[in-house]
Amino acid sequence: MGLADNPQMEDYSLRYTPAAFRKWSPWMVFLSCLVGISAMAGYALDAAFVDAFGFANALVGFLVAAAVTLPLTLVIAFAIARKHVDIDLLTRGSGFGYLGSTLTSLVYATYTLIFLAYEGAIMAQAVTALTRLDIHLSYVVVSAVMIPLTLYGMSFSAKFQAWTWPIWIALIGLALGTAATAPDAGHNMVHPTTVSPTGLAGLTVLAVFTIAAAQLSLATQVGEQGDYLRLMPDPSTGNRHRWRLAVIMGGPGFALFAVGIFFASTLLVGYASTKVDAAHVGIPVDLFTAVYERLTGNHTVALVLAGLLVLLSQVKINIMNTYSGSLSWSNFFSRLLHRHPGRAAWVFLQVGLSLVLMEIGIFDHIVEVLAWYSNVGVAWIGAMVADLVINKKWLGLAPPDLVFHRAHLYNVNPVGFGSMIVAGAVSMVAYYGAFGATAAALSPFIALAVAIVLPPIIALSTRGRWYIARLSELPENDGELPCSVCGGDYDVIDMATCPHHGGTICSLCCSTEGACHDACKPNAWRPPSGATPLGMPKFAPPQEEAPALEVA
Repeated sequence: MGLADNPQMEDYSLRYTPAAFRKWSPWMVFLSCLVGISAMAGYALDAAFVDAFGFANALVGFLVAAAVTLPLTLVIAFAIARKHVDIDLLTRGSGFGYLGSTLTSLVYATYTLIFLAYEGAIMAQAVTALTRLDIHLSYVVVSAVMIPLTLYGMSFSAKFQAWTWPIWIALIGLALGTAATAPDAGHNMVHPTTVSPTGLAGLTVLAVFTIAAAQLSLATQVGEQGDYLRLMPDPSTGNRHRWRLAVIMGGPGFALFAVGIFFASTLLVGYASTKVDAAHVGIPVDLFTAVYERLTGNHTVALVLAGLLVLLSQVKINIMNTYSGSLSWSNFFSRLLHRHPGRAAWVFLQVGLSLVLMEIGIFDHIVEVLAWYSNVGVAWIGAMVADLVINKKWLGLAPPDLVFHRAHLYNVNPVGFGSMIVAGAVSMVAYYGAFGATAAALSPFIALAVAIVLPPIIALSTRGRWYIARLSELPENDGELPCSVCGGDYDVIDMATCPHHGGTICSLCCSTEGACHDACKPNAWRPPSGATPLGMPKFAPPQEEAPALEVA
């Protein structure tokens, strides 16, 4: 049995997740989504922001970023939880088209890769501190550890995350309590001794938006939460309130948790700054060692406690980073190569690439990397949200239903894909200073504004003709249909009719079919001249439509 045929490893990657597989409770899914708060990256990044710009600028910057990302991620989280698809399939049907969303898969894969490498570097620092192993060998060790922990997807992840939360909460609680009861804890939190001269200049608009701009990259984090939120059970009368709360706190709630983490990290940094220099404050294992040493009075015991906390935190978050990365690489390469060796196969690629980034020193350049990445990531998220909310719901410029099958989509939809490209290009020009220093600091906000404004304009000008290339005539029920290629039975929503194979085909087999040359939709790259939109009741029935097989 190949990797792609193992349901425990696959987790229905690249396709709709059926109810029969979604056996976890909203609470268990929420606990898996929550692992972002365990990430030590927050403590390291917060220390870097406070050191560079001061407490006040960093706090306001975080609040601005949270206020912007919260509504964006709220829309995406609920769409994923209700439709039971990952963020790639959601992107396909939200104005990007089948191949257009290939680029966003790469954008998303890059995000998971950046943080896998950064979090891995922090984990390696703890390994080196505990064992005196050379840091470059520690990079190899922490990379190898993530492979077996991620191969079995949600089946292992849900149990591991639930079992380890009590230990993590106890360790972090001890650290926070120790720092909070130190003399002058509040003063040191707001005025750490490590702040640079520029950070002492007071509250400035430029500093605030520089921090907020880097933090906007976290809007892409909803994709990682979405990889778990797609596994939510359907809401029912008995669980509706718990279901909504789990989606809100498991998805967009991360923006609120990020603010909470900011206060926790600055409390810890404030105390540690009185004991160690700025370089060590920014390294989590050294930061927590300084805090625990006040509690234990013994450096070795403090180091062991700090190492345990950092290692546990990093394993928890990097299970998510590795798992989500494997999904995004699967989506990316299935469309380029028309092959799917299995989600688990891409775990090795994700871990290998992260090892390369660790070895070339991503830890020392993470702020610059995130500032650059924000321009691209927020352009993608903004364009998708604009299509889901403005085009589909408010103005009716797009089909209301989510269509994610290759067999039903044009290869590229200019509404979302074009908006993202334009928004990203304009913001990158601004980022590199073409419009001045202020515009450079605000470049991700420029990307967001353009990405939200353009989709309705393009959808209106194209009259929604680029959304759906054809429709399959399938039974309108909740049953299953057989795939004529792989022989499996899948929910009707995951199926399409296939003239090439003379039957129905599941969305995954459709994606990996390379010999059909889009026989079901001869006009895969652009609508026929004069064609009217499909799947949009407000318009007249289509004048031209590719042949579809009828299934009884």
